[in-house]
Amino acid sequence: MTRALLLDLGNVVLQTDFRRTFKYWAEQANVEASQLHERWELDAAYEQHEIGAIDFATYVQALGERLSISLPMHHWLQGWNALFVGPYPRVQERLPSVSQQIPLFAFTNTNPTHHAAWSERYPEAFRHFRNVYVSCDIGRRKPYVGAYRHVAADMGYLPSEIVFVDDSEENVAGALEAGMDARWVRSEADVVKVLEEVTGATGG
Repeated sequence: MTRALLLDLGNVVLQTDFRRTFKYWAEQANVEASQLHERWELDAAYEQHEIGAIDFATYVQALGERLSISLPMHHWLQGWNALFVGPYPRVQERLPSVSQQIPLFAFTNTNPTHHAAWSERYPEAFRHFRNVYVSCDIGRRKPYVGAYRHVAADMGYLPSEIVFVDDSEENVAGALEAGMDARWVRSEADVVKVLEEVTGATGG
């Protein structure tokens, strides 16, 4: 029986696009954006940043070495936060109704810099959530099974009672292993479909 809904944020509630980040950094460094995209990867420093183990300045030092570029800190920061496009409108339309029918939570892998950016820019996007679990605050990140079980316990539900929605196939696999009813979405339309399936919520 479904008793709670747990949503990822990036490309589930908020549209994000890392190409915007690479484009900005490439322009500032006078290199091709494709060059940065090819060199970037989700490495140990990235994971440490997302669990709050290292700060942005430390991460940027590692990132600059990986990308083979050097930028002033304000350009690193501007580009880092350029990935946010904004809330998905059709999802936002449904969240008031969803939250009235089922307890609504979020769990996102993110870092303090991004956390501050989306909290300040889009406060209305999160007002229907009972809690937003942030990896850098709880010291745990997806797709590790222990992270989902920690969040489920804090929510007050068994993993099997939670529908989890994420745009990452790897994160969905981790949630399934943890015992959640996990759904993989690849577009705003996919998210809307899950919300309507779980709660019958419609926009307007």
